[in-house]
Amino acid sequence: VAEGKINSLEEIFLYSIPVKEAEIIDHFLGGKLNDEVMKIMPVQKQSSAGQRTRFKAFVAVGDGNGHLGLGVKCASEVATAIRGAITIAKLNVVPVRRGYWGRMSGLPHTIPTKVTGKCGSVSVRLIPAPRGTGLVSSPVGKKLLTMAGVRDVYTSTRGHSRTMGNFIKALYEALGKTYGYLTPDLWAEQTLGASPFQEHTDFLAKKKVY
Repeated sequence: VAEGKINSLEEIFLYSIPVKEAEIIDHFLGGKLNDEVMKIMPVQKQSSAGQRTRFKAFVAVGDGNGHLGLGVKCASEVATAIRGAITIAKLNVVPVRRGYWGRMSGLPHTIPTKVTGKCGSVSVRLIPAPRGTGLVSSPVGKKLLTMAGVRDVYTSTRGHSRTMGNFIKALYEALGKTYGYLTPDLWAEQTLGASPFQEHTDFLAKKKVY
């Protein structure tokens, strides 16, 4: 990425290349990326000297234009947990596909199909909605959907959705599934070029001396 061999985040998603450094996401999305602390909860461990309290932070990052990441980190201090969660969230950025409800005019505003995500007992179902509906969801769900760049959607939840950690994870999983469903407009056969690893073999073969 630093050498300019890969030019967009979509290229990384297309060839399923694992992202190992948060700076790669910063390079492509830069100033457009917003992070939001969703929840901070204390977790306790019983030790011989009493309880040991640590803090678990849930952080979501998104650019409001089809990219969303979620990170969870546990640390003895709140600030450390949040910093770690932001880094993990950047590494977990997934593309979110948007579509239309009915007429295909203007920019995509909702999700293309009904999708479901599940974590623990919480399952979240997202249903496409007409333009102008807005986000029919809980305040936390609205934050996450806004970060993903979805404007109109209906949501329905089952299970113990008060467990916010699981609710956030289920919603993130559902949004990640939007590219997993092949709608008829994607049926045309796409030729896949050589993967960047093959294309730049000579460049990768050069051993770097630090």
